[in-house]
Amino acid sequence: MSVLGIETSCDETAAAVVTGAGEIRANLVLSQLDEHRPYGGVVPEIAARSHLDHIDGLVERAMAEAGIDFPELDGIAVTAGPGLIGGVFVGVMTAKAIALAWDLPFLAVNHLEGHALTARLGTDLAFPYLLLLVSGGHCQLLAVEGVGRYRRLGGTIDDAVGEAFDKTAKLLGLGYPGGPAVERQAAEGDPTAFDLPRPMLGRPGLDFSFSGLKTAVRHAADTAGLLDNPDGDPARKADLAAAFQTAVGDILAERCAKALAVFAEDYGQAGPLVVAGGVAANRHLRQRLDAVAQDAGSALIAPPPALCTDNAAMIAWAGVERLRLGLTDPLDFAARPRWPLEDLGAAAATRAG
Repeated sequence: MSVLGIETSCDETAAAVVTGAGEIRANLVLSQLDEHRPYGGVVPEIAARSHLDHIDGLVERAMAEAGIDFPELDGIAVTAGPGLIGGVFVGVMTAKAIALAWDLPFLAVNHLEGHALTARLGTDLAFPYLLLLVSGGHCQLLAVEGVGRYRRLGGTIDDAVGEAFDKTAKLLGLGYPGGPAVERQAAEGDPTAFDLPRPMLGRPGLDFSFSGLKTAVRHAADTAGLLDNPDGDPARKADLAAAFQTAVGDILAERCAKALAVFAEDYGQAGPLVVAGGVAANRHLRQRLDAVAQDAGSALIAPPPALCTDNAAMIAWAGVERLRLGLTDPLDFAARPRWPLEDLGAAAATRAG
């Protein structure tokens, strides 16, 4: 089985070919960082136009690198949401055109399911498992019971952790993208130099909150003369970046420790704990979560960093998983800016019925 995957939900144009055995035969990602860097964040219209300019050529290159022709494919998978709707629409229409032209099964993949299933790509990871999904737009704890079967245990009540990283980087003038910039600075800083809050820490439930932490970083940066100041003391910037990253690590570690206990009670096993999404590439956070998993008698499973950030291999793999179960989609499937993972189970049941 071979599936072509297309990903255009944000600011990366990506195409990949993945086999049913989990072999990545091609995985191309065209970054738009230079186009968005002057604005300090993703501009939706610029992103959509860039996807439109590059998607056809990227698909052609991926197919050539994989050494496969369209008639040899078993399906075409595409991110159909959630995401910036202009970009999602570009990818969906491209995939539909290919599916129609070559009479291929069309697979409308939820972007979050792509992240959720990445840890199974080329591995023997079995269901169920606990998933921490952390990215620029999402922060959730989910019990992954199977393809299309997700139970939300907790999530952010305001901002996502990746958005907090980006905002902190912008406040300190560290550049874009914010996550890697903060991580680089934090490696040189003293995490105890600033006293930052840990919102929701110790409270009942498994929800997150990062807006208060962002506000505290802003106040600390202002007091230290670092706010929007390119000439601010580099050492103090590194200290504040380290303090912020450590605070995030404390929050994620405490919530995941509680979630592992809940998961063990509900499913009779201690995990494993899977972390996915762009923020999962952060080495400091991986180390914190690995310690949490070990303390719970479990293990941390994290995809390679290149498969944590947005890519088409994860979309192709999700397509493989869904195709095996006969979960294909009609060509009138509408792109969606919002699409909770919990809705997938109901949709699958409707199609099966």
